[in-house]
Amino acid sequence: MAWDTERTKGLLLSAATTEFCTRGLAGARIDRIAAEAGVNKERIYQYFGNKNALFDAVIVTALTNLMDEVPIEGSGPEAMADYAGRLFDHHRVDATAPRLLFWEGLERGTDVVGLPKRMANCASKVNSTIAALPGISREDAGDLLITIVSLCDSAPVLPALDGLMAGDNPGRTERRRAAVVRTVHLMAAALAAEAAASEAATTEAATA
Repeated sequence: MAWDTERTKGLLLSAATTEFCTRGLAGARIDRIAAEAGVNKERIYQYFGNKNALFDAVIVTALTNLMDEVPIEGSGPEAMADYAGRLFDHHRVDATAPRLLFWEGLERGTDVVGLPKRMANCASKVNSTIAALPGISREDAGDLLITIVSLCDSAPVLPALDGLMAGDNPGRTERRRAAVVRTVHLMAAALAAEAAASEAATTEAATA
């Protein structure tokens, strides 16, 4: 019977995702990943090369899936606020991407993995943000997106700090979500207003 390569890769990626999310890159073990996947560890070296390359594949896969699962929809500050709310909700159910990104930052700093694919994904998000808020600069769009990511990604990975800062009263998660959405709406509205004012000033100067 022919070996199902894609199925094996999928099993290894799934097991590796759990291992890396829990223990990070340094703490992860190839033996545990192979055992969890029910696959000989030699397959990991055959398909991915080494543990670092496997981490690369895991994080690129997770972030690519996230791009598809939580798109930016609509226009105006409301669209960006809605995106932030849906991203918050996604991470509340599945904290894979936030955990991987925090481990990456702690262990690799600015050494970004899967650079071409991730650059393309980020550029696509920036373009979607500009489409939602016409007239804003790419830098402003990037600042807005990293603010959204920081707000949403921190919720599942900093639960103790959240509890210390704001308590753990019933409905705390919904209050946190509302605060994130409100913050993003305010920032997006301010950027849109600045862009509109700049465009108006440019038009006035051109017709003077």
